[in-house]
Amino acid sequence: MVFIPKCRRRTLYGQLRRHLGEVFHELARQRESQIEAGHLMPDHVHMLISIPPKYAVSQVVGYIKGKSAIHVARVYGERKRNFVGQHFWARGYFVSTVGRDEGVIRAYIRHQEAEDRRLEQLNLWS
Repeated sequence: MVFIPKCRRRTLYGQLRRHLGEVFHELARQRESQIEAGHLMPDHVHMLISIPPKYAVSQVVGYIKGKSAIHVARVYGERKRNFVGQHFWARGYFVSTVGRDEGVIRAYIRHQEAEDRRLEQLNLWS
């Protein structure tokens, strides 16, 4: 699953970035789901999550995005005015099933940040 902050702002830095991982894990547990792998990029979130069949994927994603936005507004809203309650995350998300390629997906998530840096370096020479 992949989703982004509103207007794809690069807001997932520092303490917020470290703190959101714990929040996502707790929210997933509340929906009997488990985050198998994840990585918070500066402008988007990658997550490999196991969701039991009794929950629709949209229910779990909506719950995680909604509750985490409320949490961000409560904890960081005093310090930064840009965090406006449920409007922290952009509408929509990308989801795909994993199937047999779980190892490939895990590796992609784990190495995404290094790959982005490598591509940025290549673009500097263009």
